[in-house]
Amino acid sequence: MNKGKELLKILQENYEIETAQDLSSAIKDLFKDSLQEMMNAEFESSMGYSKYDKKIDKTNYRNGTSKKTLKSEFGEFEFSTPRDRNGEFDPKIVPKNKRDVSGIEDKIISLYGRGLSTREINEQIQDLYGIEVSATMVSNITDQILPKIKEWQNRPLNSIYPIVFIDAVHFSVREENTVVKKAAYIVLGVTDEGEKDILGIWIGENETAKFWLSVFNDLKQRGVKDILIMCSDGLTGIKQAIETAYPNTIQQRCIVHMIRNSVRFVYYKDMKSFCNDLKTIYTSKNEKEGYEQLQKVKTKWQNKYPTSLKNWEENWDAICPFFSYSEDLRKIMYTTNTIESLNRCFRKYTKTKAVFPTDESLMKCLYLATQNIMKKWTSRYRNWDMILGELSIMFDGRI
Repeated sequence: MNKGKELLKILQENYEIETAQDLSSAIKDLFKDSLQEMMNAEFESSMGYSKYDKKIDKTNYRNGTSKKTLKSEFGEFEFSTPRDRNGEFDPKIVPKNKRDVSGIEDKIISLYGRGLSTREINEQIQDLYGIEVSATMVSNITDQILPKIKEWQNRPLNSIYPIVFIDAVHFSVREENTVVKKAAYIVLGVTDEGEKDILGIWIGENETAKFWLSVFNDLKQRGVKDILIMCSDGLTGIKQAIETAYPNTIQQRCIVHMIRNSVRFVYYKDMKSFCNDLKTIYTSKNEKEGYEQLQKVKTKWQNKYPTSLKNWEENWDAICPFFSYSEDLRKIMYTTNTIESLNRCFRKYTKTKAVFPTDESLMKCLYLATQNIMKKWTSRYRNWDMILGELSIMFDGRI
């Protein structure tokens, strides 16, 4: 007889099972009794003698039990935790402060990380477990990941990253009874294996050379000794900070940000045509051809959008290094898949939260979204071996 049939026989012998509800109640009782027996066995093992053993010298004694209500997949029930006089017993089956053995907490954290509101989380948990959860309960449960966030934000990193992207996503956060816009600065690295990794997230700081230097010093303390190419927008103070922390790093104006800034005031009906013209600039074969294309595009659109290409001309010296790279390496740097896809994912996971009550709550949501996003990054960049070979020639001795 297999184990399933044995269990069914036990249930039928001890319970009058006629309906699905009867079966659920029987399993609940069986689960409760089994859990209690496991707890009692753990306590007896910890004490070193059985309850009725009177033949040994005892340095610690039983001291009754403490009761608490446990939540489980089968509903709530009363549970007793044995106590010892010396307070040495530290249960592992159901830890002292644990009141949930159902996986509800993990479910709430998962739903929170996927951007569900407190109301939506409550509806899901009520449907699954018949338990109501409040906003305070959601906050307290998700606070459990704060140590994990700290550990993740301080984890050791690789000694070298061929390419690093820096981007900012803005959110509304409540601060001293007012709602303010705060930026979450995302540092995304490409490893020497051609894989993407979010190196860290920093929230709410002002863009200054001092702030960026603190970010780069943080990366250095976590093991990053060298960065070959740093791609970013023209963030305030970042140029000086890179020159100080990583003086040999090439600072590349991010093509994605250049495009984003150029199309900001372009009418929707012109967007496709305008973007196609921009593409002729950054897909040119060399710097000379790229600059010629820039002048052509400028001539075509300057009457209608006189300032849209101003940032390309003013920052041409920071764009130029881009044209010395191969097409495969360029694609990593100008494709929207890396940065824009990341931003879309963050927006997706945070769209139900118009205003975050604290920086901490924003960080919790971004961290959980980050973990979900990185799970999908299962492959490295195409033709990475060739790209790595190119980088090893361009940056001789550094990779």
